[in-house]
Amino acid sequence: MPRLSHSTALKAAVFATGLSGIVSEYVLATLATYFLGNQLVQWTLTISIMLFAMGLGSRLSRHIHANLLVSFISIEAALSLLVGLSALAVYAIAGLGPTATTLAIYGLSIAIGILIGLEIPLVTRINNGYETLRTNISSIMEKDYYGALLGGIFFAFVGLPFLGFSYTPIVLGAVNLMVAILVIWHLWALFPAHKPKPLTILLGLVGAVLSMAAWWSKDLVQWADQNRYTDKVIFNTQSAYQKITITQYKDNYWLYINDNQQLSTLDEHMYHEPLVHPALLTGPAQHVLIIGGGDGCAVREILKYSEIEKITLVDLDPVMTNLAREHPVLLDLNDSALHHEKVMVVHEDGKKFLELDGDYYDVIIVDLPDPKTVDLAILYTVEFYRLAHRRLRPHGRLITQAGSPYYATRAFYCIEKSMKKAGFYTLPLHNQVLTMGQWGWVLGSKNDPAHTLVQRMAHGLGHRPLALRWLTAGAVGHITSFGQPLADTNNIELNTLGNPILYRYYNQGNWDVY
Repeated sequence: MPRLSHSTALKAAVFATGLSGIVSEYVLATLATYFLGNQLVQWTLTISIMLFAMGLGSRLSRHIHANLLVSFISIEAALSLLVGLSALAVYAIAGLGPTATTLAIYGLSIAIGILIGLEIPLVTRINNGYETLRTNISSIMEKDYYGALLGGIFFAFVGLPFLGFSYTPIVLGAVNLMVAILVIWHLWALFPAHKPKPLTILLGLVGAVLSMAAWWSKDLVQWADQNRYTDKVIFNTQSAYQKITITQYKDNYWLYINDNQQLSTLDEHMYHEPLVHPALLTGPAQHVLIIGGGDGCAVREILKYSEIEKITLVDLDPVMTNLAREHPVLLDLNDSALHHEKVMVVHEDGKKFLELDGDYYDVIIVDLPDPKTVDLAILYTVEFYRLAHRRLRPHGRLITQAGSPYYATRAFYCIEKSMKKAGFYTLPLHNQVLTMGQWGWVLGSKNDPAHTLVQRMAHGLGHRPLALRWLTAGAVGHITSFGQPLADTNNIELNTLGNPILYRYYNQGNWDVY
């Protein structure tokens, strides 16, 4: 097999740097979102800080005057180590609190950015002896950008869904390390006589550290995750879309998505009964669409109505719905609902499904995580509710979970106002869920005003034997009654695609007293 040219070996190193660099940015940004919240801010800051640090590294590279190859290999060794250990370092430090976590994530972003910024100018200068200036600069930058593209594809479709944070950074650190070894092998004769062996030993030590990290990484991540929860973690996985965790305390279980509680077996009926039954009791229903609700509990409640002929559940994440079908905790909780012959599960984005779907529904139930990020807030926009309005039959109803009317008052009423703008009569609802505090929903109807919905709900609960655990006819007055809002709601804006204001209202809520 023909030996690679010196220039090709150097370009392979730049390609590997582009690949590992972009993945480390995505890993740190995702971890910042998990541990610190506010996805938009964390992704923006993490990537911007790393790009700024790359600029600092490029500036610092001008002070390296001699032994360019030695400096380059040393930087590659440091980069391999930092990239490979980045996620494990964040997990290990996260238990010290948000300040330490912030410093760790942004500090790693700066360090990795400086090393990348140092490396590219050095490679360009080394490669200057093999290509003209015009070709040299364009080819070096080209390989870096191509590596970044492959890194993005790898992170989205291989790293995060299959390797997770336990192994993705380590794999990328190992790639960087192997390319550094390749460069030493191909350019051995160009190193000062006494330098290659110490550098080879250095790379060997880095490889040993990465191997040890790979051996212990899963245990370390599990230990760090356990430290984040008061209760025992019995299940933890990272899907392509979210981190899913189940914890146990005595005989009860909690489900978390991205470290945010979704339900507890102690009181989930106090959430799911107000989510489902107000919509089903206020008019005829044969075909129900659920957007979200991958845990299967909403389906369990819907199946209490014999007249329901078909339930379509649309959830983006197959890992979540498979968990609801297979994990003994969720399987027992939802009464094997997702195995029922009336249920069809579709793995698709809720908005995209409504845009492409040709069916019509009597009821649409939106059971999604809170709108704390822009991408989630899109599923609470006027445009989304208009899509749902068009997919409902003339007597149709839509109900959505709407966060807390007390902890995030402006967000709650923003959702109601956006539904009204889409053409719905609205009825706000709330209930005290023991493990979540005051929680709320908004019921919307195409034709019936709020007072009619209240009457039908009370009548249905008083006359249908639904075997509910909490919701009764007498509770209707409670869940439909509100005092004065705890925040100024006079100037609340609509949540639209052009102005997704909802996530700001949500994050500006009174969560410090939650």
